[in-house]
Amino acid sequence: MSETVAAVVVTYNRKQLLTECLDALLAQTRPVDKIILIDNASTDGTPELLEEHGYLVNQLINYVRLSENTGGAGGFHEGVKRGYEAGYDWLWLMDDDAEPFSDALEKMSPGFLMDGVVAVANLPIDGDGICQTHHRGWADLCRKDGQVVRNITEDDLEKNIVWIGQASFVGLAINKIIVEKIGYPKKEFFIHHDDFLYCYKISSLGKIAMLNESIIKHKEAAKQGNESKYIMRRASKRIPFDKLWLTYYGSRNLIWIRKKYCSKTVLLIYISNWYLRKCSGIILYDDHKLIRMKFYLNAVLDGWFGRFDNKKPRKITSMVS
Repeated sequence: MSETVAAVVVTYNRKQLLTECLDALLAQTRPVDKIILIDNASTDGTPELLEEHGYLVNQLINYVRLSENTGGAGGFHEGVKRGYEAGYDWLWLMDDDAEPFSDALEKMSPGFLMDGVVAVANLPIDGDGICQTHHRGWADLCRKDGQVVRNITEDDLEKNIVWIGQASFVGLAINKIIVEKIGYPKKEFFIHHDDFLYCYKISSLGKIAMLNESIIKHKEAAKQGNESKYIMRRASKRIPFDKLWLTYYGSRNLIWIRKKYCSKTVLLIYISNWYLRKCSGIILYDDHKLIRMKFYLNAVLDGWFGRFDNKKPRKITSMVS
């Protein structure tokens, strides 16, 4: 195959997971042509570990350490930019908590040659081998209930190829023509829904093929740490206050996307229902109730007006002494 492939890996403070990801990429039966590793200014000794274990002298690895944490969106923006400018035909995107099977690239490579295909996705599984269906599907952006992705189903897993319209940046390979047409991932998002927006644009240009025989393990480290609270034996998954700031970006970014592509009527119905549900849950289950309600109101307003101050959520939550 003449197509060149660069893996783009974004990392932040997960050095052990990162080494597992890099080892998996270096062991591919169809070798990658380059690994573009974007380090979002990790503070956990990531560069020292990479140097100690010889990754930094490996000619396949282009290690780029950013001066500040730009989030996943900023990291993928930088990685896609560098891969595109270097002239690679395909850019295979993933975070540091992804671990492709050794034959993942080999088994997804036929998709690179299919007519009309501009992006190819692996099948993501968790540590128990269960498919993470929420990472693949089709966009349904303007539903009033806010469910913007219709996930793949068990029936889809029986097929060799599934033609999807949405894929997270967990093993999604994009053709360079995509970058020529729509540019880079939106770095202002910081984290969350940068992949949704990018795929929403991709699907208007060509096909996205998910090849089910090409498998990538995804450990979803960022989702660890949530807790359940109970009222009258009814459980609710809650966000600890010290992790609340992370939820701002997804809320803000999705409202911004929906305002751009949906009618204002649909958006207002969605926002009203969403915010009322948030406030109800906060009143019933959470601490720091007023701060939490203010927090989500700010996410709504910033999404509506397109304000991307990515330091703001920490400022709001720091109001608690």
